[in-house]
Amino acid sequence: MKPESNPLPSALAPSVAPSGASGGQQAAPAGGSRVQRVRHELKRRELTVLGVDDVTPNFRRVTLGGESLADFVSASFDDHVKLIFDASGDAPVMRDYTPRRHDAAARELVIEFAQHGDGPAAAWAAQAVPGQSLTVGGPRGSFIVPVDYDWHLLAGDETALPAVARRLEELPPGTRVIALLNVPESDRRHFQTTADVDLRWVDGDEALLAAARALTLPDGEGYAWCAGEAAAMTALRRVLVEEKGHDRHAIRASAYWKRGASHHHEHLE
Repeated sequence: MKPESNPLPSALAPSVAPSGASGGQQAAPAGGSRVQRVRHELKRRELTVLGVDDVTPNFRRVTLGGESLADFVSASFDDHVKLIFDASGDAPVMRDYTPRRHDAAARELVIEFAQHGDGPAAAWAAQAVPGQSLTVGGPRGSFIVPVDYDWHLLAGDETALPAVARRLEELPPGTRVIALLNVPESDRRHFQTTADVDLRWVDGDEALLAAARALTLPDGEGYAWCAGEAAAMTALRRVLVEEKGHDRHAIRASAYWKRGASHHHEHLE
């Protein structure tokens, strides 16, 4: 989930393949790592709410459906789609969210919404009922982290929970994972996974940084993925790379939101 993030005007563009893409996709290494960047055909879909469930007191899961999902592609656990809401102004309002789950055969897409604020996405999710419509654009690309690293570190706040949950479901049995999650107790959840997970819940940004500093990173080749508030994720990346000596090519840190800003989303590496 990437709440209240900056809209990209191209999310409203007609369905066209990105320049240089073959069949709407193109893969390339990202920096000096084994991660692959894949571009997808940009497409806007009109979907219908099929169901609404409360995951925890402050998280709502909305299942969307439609035949236009037949060619929907989400190749990475931290992909994002544009949710496009009608607004009173001249332009629609767009927000970035993680595809929590996609079932191609059933033509279903699941999105989870944090219900902490009063932004347009949270407000829409709070009143969503089956039969309503929602416009979804993208994803325009995927950042594919191989699953065969010796170990994985997943860290972030509650906005990272949908991506973390999806990643833990997708990792192979026995995969070694350390998860550091800064989440209020009321929104902590059980994860479905066959990975070997060392899960550590913390309360607050400083506690998250302290937990990272206290880590002894495992031997072997590892990959760190971090997402949450901008300043906290910048500091966490610094701890992992500069203090712990983690390979800067094997980390992805993203600011899903920023204190004091209504719309924010950036990759920090």
